[in-house]
Amino acid sequence: MPPNSFGRAATARIQILAPAKELDFLDTQSIVLPVPVTPLAAWNIMHARPPPGMNLAVRLRDAISACFGVKGIGAISRTPKAAVKTGDKLDFFLVEALSDEVLTLTVRDRHLDVMTCVSSNSGVLSVTSSVKTHNLFGRVYMIPVRPAHRLIVARTLKRLQQELARRALGG
Repeated sequence: MPPNSFGRAATARIQILAPAKELDFLDTQSIVLPVPVTPLAAWNIMHARPPPGMNLAVRLRDAISACFGVKGIGAISRTPKAAVKTGDKLDFFLVEALSDEVLTLTVRDRHLDVMTCVSSNSGVLSVTSSVKTHNLFGRVYMIPVRPAHRLIVARTLKRLQQELARRALGG
């Protein structure tokens, strides 16, 4: 969590699966927004251009996970969603909550539960992911996912910040 007051303000409204001490993974990353943006708008921008190699990584994840009875997540959709409501799907995520400040998404299966919360508040956008594993496969799955997730989110947020700055300048 960023040490500055903007970071604290933005992450104050995050949602996580369980108390932090009960989680197997918790990551919050934030950016200062060049212009205000809702969490859904940020999601749409971030997914319009997935990071290089993301679809390959998802296909690899699906191929390995299928051996253990885990449902595939398929390709990341590049199609923006103008509106969603609780109970809708954004790619493989279930929309659990949506407002002008918070978008909470989940995936739950027998191996692990994942919650991703995108929050936009006080000029800061934060992405918080929390995971609770249920068995050995879930714990092993998280070994490569931990560092990869942090890197992917950091790069995606940097690209979001650059795109919003470009749009703010009329580009």
